Amino acid sequence: MPVHSSDTEPSAARNIYAFGITSFLNDTATEMAYWVLPAFLISLGAGPAQLGLIEGVAESVASFAKLFSGYLTDRIDRRKPLVVAGYAVANAVKPLLALATAWWHILLIRFGDRLAKGVRGAPRDVMVAESVPKERLGSAYGLIQSMDSAGAIIGPLAALVLLARFGIRGVFWAAVIPGALCVMVALFGIREPRRGSPIQQELNNAKKSSAPIASAGPLPGPFYMVLIAVTLFSLGNSSDMFLVMRAQNIGIPVALAPLLGLVFNLTYTLGSWPAGWFSDHFSRRGIAAAGYLIFAAVYYVFGRAPSALAIWITIAVYGLYYALTQPVLKALVVETVAQDVRGRALGVYFFVTSVATLAASLITGELWKHYGAGVPFYFSAGLAAVSAMLLVIRPNRTAQRLPATIP
Repeated sequence: MPVHSSDTEPSAARNIYAFGITSFLNDTATEMAYWVLPAFLISLGAGPAQLGLIEGVAESVASFAKLFSGYLTDRIDRRKPLVVAGYAVANAVKPLLALATAWWHILLIRFGDRLAKGVRGAPRDVMVAESVPKERLGSAYGLIQSMDSAGAIIGPLAALVLLARFGIRGVFWAAVIPGALCVMVALFGIREPRRGSPIQQELNNAKKSSAPIASAGPLPGPFYMVLIAVTLFSLGNSSDMFLVMRAQNIGIPVALAPLLGLVFNLTYTLGSWPAGWFSDHFSRRGIAAAGYLIFAAVYYVFGRAPSALAIWITIAVYGLYYALTQPVLKALVVETVAQDVRGRALGVYFFVTSVATLAASLITGELWKHYGAGVPFYFSAGLAAVSAMLLVIRPNRTAQRLPATIP
């Protein structure tokens, strides 16, 4: 049934806000547990090597789930069930952390949590892209990311209060509340984009006009240029839990670990929407490259760890890296491919970077174990600097047209 234009914009806005609120609640639950997890692992007798293994395995299963869900997203009519199921499973396993008595229990729980996140990622981002025009992609992703990271402010604050009164396991139990609300909003607030809407008509017309680029064909050259830079960077982008462990290593108390998350997510929240908006009007590549250079500076300082004050300042700056890259790179990936292969492109992007992140966590854990805490941070800083340079390199026009001419 055709949809009048007056109905389309409110519907699209509703979807973006519903995704934003869902992300806010989900991240509140996640971050309540995330920033106390290293201390909990230590209390169970685990160390950097076990943390690297847990985060590495968790990211590896997420990577395969993202690849599968990306391909599936382009072949199904209804994407909402995948999104809702992903949020439901992730928030069902988080409270199980309160029952863990060994580090391998945490491994299994993180496995389930990351699997669920992998399943929902590509369909969610494609639904967002189908809800707004191309020229507003960065703003849409940036707004959702801002709300996501706002939840990551509330989460550590709640954990900080609950930690003193109920202990670490009490924090895990309390994460049930925002998690349940997240699933309810996803179930009742998110809508499938209307096929009769002007945005969907725009997508359908684009598909017809770009018929030579079939969904079974190769992805375009600009996409792979972005992928190469991001993959190299991801080889040094280990779990943020190593930053928390490094902070504790130089004397920041365990009880203040959630506050590290608060400081980091404050700048992340404030910067995400403006970064997305700027990427709609200026170079997405340049903005993302600036984020990589900030990451390099942060990891260099963590490698040197000159003082606790330097760590607090640097963790605040670290939020800018996320703001300048997370929403912007999604928009960059989406705009480099045809509309009918967005899910596939996002799936490949998430898969490859997750595999590299798996390697990064394992590498960081081993480098820390054998060469000390500074070396893995210097390694990550170097890769980030090189990746920033690669990201701003644009393929020539011939390379950009080549994939469209290959059957």
